[in-house]
Amino acid sequence: MLLDLSGKKILVTGIANNRSIAWGIAQQLHAGGAELGITYLPDDKGRFESKVRELTAPLEPSLFLPLNVQNNSQIEEVFNEIKDKWGVIDGLVHCLAFAGKEELIGDYSATSSEGFSRALDISAYSLAPLCKYAKPLFSQNAGVVTLTYLGAERAIPNYNVMGVAKAALEASVRYLSSELGPSKQVRVNAISAGPIRTLASSAIGGILDMIHNVEEKAPLRRTVTQTEVGNTAAFLLSDLSSGISGQTIYVDAGYCINGM
Repeated sequence: MLLDLSGKKILVTGIANNRSIAWGIAQQLHAGGAELGITYLPDDKGRFESKVRELTAPLEPSLFLPLNVQNNSQIEEVFNEIKDKWGVIDGLVHCLAFAGKEELIGDYSATSSEGFSRALDISAYSLAPLCKYAKPLFSQNAGVVTLTYLGAERAIPNYNVMGVAKAALEASVRYLSSELGPSKQVRVNAISAGPIRTLASSAIGGILDMIHNVEEKAPLRRTVTQTEVGNTAAFLLSDLSSGISGQTIYVDAGYCINGM
């Protein structure tokens, strides 16, 4: 069986620019034949909307919607649109994470309460309400994919509160997998990607050092690309992965197997 996403309706969140991992995922889903819905983070001047709309135009998304996951009514509106336009949803891609730069430097114990709450809310909790509203719309054998990182299980310099958020996200994957699997065989998985230069990763001090470290120590002696992460997401949202749920899949050139 070849990977085929024809006829599948998949919502992709978190595209900011052409370096976003979400963009790499969206491209591979489109190449597999999926019909896409795209969300963007709304701002007062509409800069994100115009940038993401122009970038994703070649993918011909049938839905293009604003989504700030800290706005519950906006989440509800997105899924009302999905219900009206699609009727069902076959896949959900969660590529949402944020922490202030001040929370990614210095001592973890210096993390502010506000910064902690914001990072956990956007980066981890947001998967839960997205699945809540998608739940009645999920088709049989639908899939959910989110993005995590090795900092969820190891202390990575300058990752701090984001590592805690990713750990919470990975736990959420397991609980959501347990919740959503029984009735419709909905699968929930995470991809732990190696470091890639993106808008989000630029906030992490020493991101280039992290990338060079992977290139020196990973079994494949390189880091990974957006396309490779996108290929794995396409697999996880296809019928080829029908027996996989609640897992964290490492796409990091093998770096995670190293002792250090």
